[in-house]
This record gives sequence, C-alpha cells and structure tokens, in this order.
Amino acid sequence: MASCGRVAVTGLGAVSGFGWSAAELWSGLLSGRTAILPAARFDTRGQRTHVVSEVPSLPSSFPPDSARSRRHSRADRFAVAAARDAMAQAHLAPGTPEVGVFFGGSTAGIAGGERFLEALLSGSAGRVPLGLLAAQPLNAPGDAVARAFDLDGPVETVSSACASGSLAVGLALRSLRAGEVDCAVAGGSDALCSLTYSGFNALRAVDPEPCRPFRADRAGLSLGEGAGVLVLEPWERALERGVRPLAELLGAGASCDAHHMTAPHPQGAGAAAAIRSALEDAGLDPTAVDFVNAHGTGTPLNDLAEWHALTAVFGERASELPVTSTKGAIGHLLGSAGAIEAVATVQSLLAGLIHPTSGEGPVDPAIGVDLVLGAPREVGRDAVALSTSLAFGGANAALILAGWSDRR
Repeated sequence: MASCGRVAVTGLGAVSGFGWSAAELWSGLLSGRTAILPAARFDTRGQRTHVVSEVPSLPSSFPPDSARSRRHSRADRFAVAAARDAMAQAHLAPGTPEVGVFFGGSTAGIAGGERFLEALLSGSAGRVPLGLLAAQPLNAPGDAVARAFDLDGPVETVSSACASGSLAVGLALRSLRAGEVDCAVAGGSDALCSLTYSGFNALRAVDPEPCRPFRADRAGLSLGEGAGVLVLEPWERALERGVRPLAELLGAGASCDAHHMTAPHPQGAGAAAAIRSALEDAGLDPTAVDFVNAHGTGTPLNDLAEWHALTAVFGERASELPVTSTKGAIGHLLGSAGAIEAVATVQSLLAGLIHPTSGEGPVDPAIGVDLVLGAPREVGRDAVALSTSLAFGGANAALILAGWSDRR
C-alpha cells in the first residue's frame, strides 16, 4: 500500500434520536426541532433531570439482523447500522481487503452490564445471559463492525471521553496517509446507560430542559445516544472506483489542556491548540474557514471556553463566523459526539446549508458568537468547515472538512 495525499469522504451513516439513518439526522437538524425528550428506556426517578435523546425503536423495514448480531449491545447495533449505510453509499462491499476500522466510544455495552448486575443483586442472574457482560468492553462496537462486514484491516478503538469520535477520524486520516490501509471506516458509537446519566447529574452538569448551546440562560448539557460513521479513502482511489467524493477531510488536530478533570481551561487554551494543529495539518490559514460545527454542549463553562478558543485562533473574525451545534437537537453523544458531528458537517457541505442550533433564548452577550438560529443558513458547497470536540480530562480534537470542488 502506498501513502496517499488527499483523503475523500465517500460514505456517511448515522443513528440518532431522529432515527436510524443519516437522512433522518439531516432532516431533523434542518427542521430546528429537538429529539431530546423524557427518558423512556431507563428509570430517572431520584435524578435531578429526566430528559435524554434516545434512539427510537428499530423500524420494521430495517434489514434483518444476523444470528451474531443478537449478541450485540445497543451500541454495537448502532455502530453496525451506521457502518452499513456509510459503506453502501461508498459502494464498499463487505470483505473488501485492507479496510481499517477506527472507532471512538465511552460507554459501549455498559447498559447490559447494569442489567446483569441488577439481576445478580435480585437473585435472578441465572435468567440473564452472560453475553450482556461480553459486550461491555469499549472496543466492542468497532469489533462488531469489522465482524459484520468481514473487514480484515486493523481495528482500533479510541476512548478519550467526548473527543473520542473526532480522534478516531483523525487516526484514520493518519493511517490512510501513511499507506497502512486502503480505506477506513471511521466513527463512533455510544448508548445511554444509568451510570453516565447518574454521573452527569451528580456533577450538576445536565439541564432539566433540552440543552441550549451558547444561550444566556443555558444550564447544562443533555445526554444522547447513537453513532456516526464516515468512509474515508484516498481521493484518486475513489475516482478510479467511480465514486464521487462527498467531501474532503483536509486535516485533524489534537491537544490536552492538562488543566482539570472535568472543567475546560477557562481561556480555551487546549481547544485553540487543537484547532491550530488541525489548520496546520490541512495547510490552511484561519481565514480559510467558512463555518464552525462547535462542540457547544450548553454548559456555562464549556461554551465560554470554546468561544475564547475561537477568538484566540480567528481574532475579530470569530464573531463573523457562522457557528452551529448539533447537541441541542440530538444531545451529547459522548464518545461518538465528534463522529456524528463530522457526519452533520459533511451534510452541511453537501447541501450548502448550515443547520440551525436548536433551543430557545438569546445568545449569551458575553459570547459574541454568530449562532445560526431559526432557519438554515446558506454556505458555499466548496466551503471549509471546522468541527471541534472538547472532552473531560482536557482532551481536545478538531477536524477540517471541505466541500467537493473541482478547483481544489
């Protein structure tokens, strides 16, 4: 395998609170509505908050599961479903050699482990399958994708909190450039579980209402679940296969604040470093960026720190850059957040539209962000976009994506 230069995005897949496809994700985001609703899959009594973005039941029209997939956790099923869609769009057949799988995540099959523990404590563990524990390791969703589609390249899992999905995409980019794989299935998958829901509630980081990124009255994040997957391959390989690129992955960057276990650096120093690294990797000046898909969790500290990072990189131009966030619509998908937000960013580039940020209320006057509100905003289909991910522990990641242009 030879190293490559340009890297194309040739397939997209997503599972979210809006449904089991990337098309449903995009339709929901464009509408400006939210999929953050009262929790139905687990008991939130005793918690401070009660809303989440849950993936709806599998539609009857969905392809039948294999016998093996009956042992999948919820996160595994999300991963396989999103990968199936992305690979179909990329015309990438199962069993294609030298395809690597690069996945991010943070919860995997923990919900199954919780079910087993509940049964054990109640004395009914004998009636609960041990397979619930087998799906708990963080590498399970990526492994499930590799097995489901007979992919024989490396399978690598990144678990670095909320930056995991973006870091996995960046890892795939480096592997393609180095010629380690001919093609990459990159993304992330996470499922809701009581452990993380209780943890974020204990931190008082969750909004009782659907989260409102960058708003003056924001009160915290909202949790969600789902998966996002991109098929990445060398640009020339895609053209040789007769596949038109959807977008180009220009660069990726990462950093660590080393500041605090849960709080971001107040001036966004680590986030700014990751953005600068991604721009340098892409060979671009900050003036080349046309819009931002922000991490935008809706927590008071994160949104302000992210704004400081944007001003540090873009200067006065930061207030002129259109900014959006998916989290008001589908919640925070934790380890898969960066992956599904990369999918949404590519969809914006394809449509020439930046989706609005869900939620009500005025933008925080302390944050001069040009937040896209109410309706989609037009952007050129050859635009350059920045997607950011900021995580607990100070991990930060940034991706630079560009629309398909014959001139590029």
